[in-house]
Amino acid sequence: MAKQDLNDKKKRKTCSFCADHVEEIDYKDAAKLKRYLTKIIPRRVTGNCAEHQRMVAKAVKRAREAAIINYVFD
Repeated sequence: MAKQDLNDKKKRKTCSFCADHVEEIDYKDAAKLKRYLTKIIPRRVTGNCAEHQRMVAKAVKRAREAAIINYVFD
């Protein structure tokens, strides 16, 4: 009985990029990347698939290097 209750609470998150059929994540789109910041938020929290999580991480790093977004947030 207790195991069923635990399994009911765990709902798998879906990748928002897969749902929108996104092929590539642009590092110049700061508004979209802002959702994944403070530090690069892990997959288990965001619900992204592995492929899109790698793209997000790479885009955030490129945007930081190009000074589009900040390294440090208050």
